[in-house]
Amino acid sequence: MTETTKYSGSCHCQKVRFETRLSLAKVIECNCSICSRVGALRAFTPASDFKLLDGQDALTDYQFGKQHLHHRFCKLCGVHSFATGTGPDGVEMYAVNARCLDGVDPAALEVSRYDGKKL
Repeated sequence: MTETTKYSGSCHCQKVRFETRLSLAKVIECNCSICSRVGALRAFTPASDFKLLDGQDALTDYQFGKQHLHHRFCKLCGVHSFATGTGPDGVEMYAVNARCLDGVDPAALEVSRYDGKKL
């Protein structure tokens, strides 16, 4: 899983659907107050490799703290499929929740822990 691969994903109710190209060689599990509560396993990809297929009208946005990330989630089922933000180099990025990708077994992923509580 070190290569960039095309994946499809969605929220639970399927209202929000997307396609992305990313690597699942290593996903990030953050212990900040929101990531630990929603159980997200994040894989990052540039905005150019992410396409929202359906559900723009179902998405809502949540920001907290320094407001670096827009935590996007479905207002119907509540699933956090992805977050958006800008990387240190100024490139718009997507932090895709690997748990929302079709055909991906989260237990098979290599997880890197990130200490978001310190931010």
